[in-house]
Amino acid sequence: MILLRHGQSEFNLHFSATKKDPGIPDPKLTELGQQQAEAAALALASERIDRIIASPYTRALQTAAPIARQRNLPITVTPTVRERYAFSCDIGSPRTALSFAFPQVELTHIDEIWWPAVEEPDHQIEARARLFRAEMAALPEWRHTLVVSHWGFILAMTGERKMNGEWLRCDPTGPHPEDIVWRQYHPSVVKP
Repeated sequence: MILLRHGQSEFNLHFSATKKDPGIPDPKLTELGQQQAEAAALALASERIDRIIASPYTRALQTAAPIARQRNLPITVTPTVRERYAFSCDIGSPRTALSFAFPQVELTHIDEIWWPAVEEPDHQIEARARLFRAEMAALPEWRHTLVVSHWGFILAMTGERKMNGEWLRCDPTGPHPEDIVWRQYHPSVVKP
């Protein structure tokens, strides 16, 4: 399967500049983020994709949209592939609000408030990634699935860090990464 990190969000733009949480819940994509979503659709055009799974965050749904349009595929939304809850951007939009913003996306199966109430420890997102890995490995169509997700979830799935709009292949039948390094601090970076 292919894991795609969402395009640049308003949160990413401000956090990259200041290394401080700008207080933007469920941010939308920036203009650059929209361009990254369109570029991902072009880059993946030759890939066989029969299923698109996305996180319920606005930035992931906006990133999945050009690919879904290009292929005339529905977006299957699952909170399992959401970001690790740690910053203001990880406060989602209620299902009702998402339904108005994305009327073409089926959302009735998710809770009205689908994100956690407190920060998610590393071991919990790793457990969530293991669960998703096992669920996908049990499906024969995993090979042709695109998952539009987030930095933390992709790190938990693969042990790799991806920038906005980048993607990689992931074999869910392979081993789960060991010794995931969640925090890499540089002396010039202010810890969040």
